[in-house]
Amino acid sequence: MIEANNPSLTSWVKVPENTDFPIQNLPFGIIKSNSVSARAASRIGDHALDLVALSDLGYLEGLEFAKSDFDQAKLNPMMKHGKQALRKLRNRLSELLSGKDESLKNATDHHTKVLIPIEEIENELPVEIGDYTDFYSSIEHATNVGTMFRDPDNALLPNWKYIPVGYHGRASSIILSETPIKRPKGQQKPDPEKPPVFGPCKLLDFELEMAFITFDGKPLGESISTKEADEYIFGMVLFNDWSARDIQKWEYVPLGPFLAKNFASSVSAWIVTLDALESFRTAGPKQEPEVFPYLKYEGDKNIDINLEVAIQPENAEETTVCHSNYKHMYWNQNQQLAHHSVNGCNIKAGDMYASGTISGPTKDSYGSMLELSWKGTQPIKLNDGSERKFIQDHDTVIMRGNCEKNGVRIGFGEVRTKVLPTND
Repeated sequence: MIEANNPSLTSWVKVPENTDFPIQNLPFGIIKSNSVSARAASRIGDHALDLVALSDLGYLEGLEFAKSDFDQAKLNPMMKHGKQALRKLRNRLSELLSGKDESLKNATDHHTKVLIPIEEIENELPVEIGDYTDFYSSIEHATNVGTMFRDPDNALLPNWKYIPVGYHGRASSIILSETPIKRPKGQQKPDPEKPPVFGPCKLLDFELEMAFITFDGKPLGESISTKEADEYIFGMVLFNDWSARDIQKWEYVPLGPFLAKNFASSVSAWIVTLDALESFRTAGPKQEPEVFPYLKYEGDKNIDINLEVAIQPENAEETTVCHSNYKHMYWNQNQQLAHHSVNGCNIKAGDMYASGTISGPTKDSYGSMLELSWKGTQPIKLNDGSERKFIQDHDTVIMRGNCEKNGVRIGFGEVRTKVLPTND
């Protein structure tokens, strides 16, 4: 067991009951406040742990990091040190916060220097994202879409069970939770008998996804195996892959989504390390037909992450519209990364890889409005009495996720995004 994951650990830092951020989590992010510049931090309960201040005060000596690795507006310099160095750092933070090493606990004058109340900080996008890939790895989602738009008897395309299907997306428009988006504009073709029209998207949708972030990989021309993949994965965030369904329908042939996807994707602020999620590994679905040797793997590689999506109209309470779970994914992260690099594609620190919409086997577990409302034919009723087929202006979409086992809860916080009207 990784030391920091010990379920019996407690912290001398007071944490709320059922927090997403107990001592067993210790995620990483970027914070700033009125008194500190943008810098690396961890989180425990309702406090951010300032890594620059910890380094200044001598608590991180003996690790591979310099203060300059933490005193940055992105986590990439930290990540350059690789998985084993980050694991030692997380273990060191666990020692300090549990009191196994009592030096910080006993230095009460240091507490306010290193522990900053969450309400006093702002988060920033935690990594500089060089490249972004979006996969399409939920068999339930792919089947639902294929049933709606193609043939219910042949819902999956011929390649779907042979390769983790994916495409390269736009990294520049990945934004942090709490950043509002404007309704996108583009061409649509609502009437198959008439020419296309141009204007604001009318079928705006969320996609419930998780994303993993990598360390530096191997040089160009070399590949990462499913067995090696865990060593190259830093951690995970919640990911809302916004989609303009009407724009997508018109543009996606022959090269796939473009304007329908590149206007925004929203992520949560704290990166939960893959190490923190090890206890929640679970078996994935049986894969038939048998996959190619480079996609075979050993052990449990899916992760049991409870997920939910809520819609909050302006000045109204939120309504939960989806309960799903990351464990349903047909293709796991190890297979995704192995497939991504099997042709020699090089992987960089800070690259982001989204899972694709995470839908489960029941209607309430469908991970998009396209599925929940079944292409707009079955509106969803909200708590304020209104109905939704797709997302309306001034709606806020909220995604949450957590794992629970043996009395330990590891969470991701939330990704929350409000939709504003287009400029027109």
